[in-house]
Amino acid sequence: MSWTKVLAEDALSTGTREVVKVGDRSILLLNQDGTIYAVNSKCPHLKLSLKNGKITSDGEIVCPWHKSSFNLTTGAAKDWTPWPPVVGQVMAMVSSAKPLEIFPVKIEEGSIWVEA
Repeated sequence: MSWTKVLAEDALSTGTREVVKVGDRSILLLNQDGTIYAVNSKCPHLKLSLKNGKITSDGEIVCPWHKSSFNLTTGAAKDWTPWPPVVGQVMAMVSSAKPLEIFPVKIEEGSIWVEA
């Protein structure tokens, strides 16, 4: 893995999100109260976009498609619901929760860098 400059620091103001490409990876950058997170832009279950996922006060992103949530710091899955609501709660009991891929971030020389 290597560090890649992805965006100017001032291009990601508090509360904003931006999807960037690093090699063949699509990474979602989020600025939450001045802390910048970099996560895989796709939910680990159905590979659908997390860009519009709700951010909770507990520092988690909620998949807008199936409502599973993931810790922005560790990637750990919480409230794992891998299929639509009717079947999802039952299937969650028999399928393993998949963590969200997290990438290290640093701010240097006015730019956001991601290690991927």
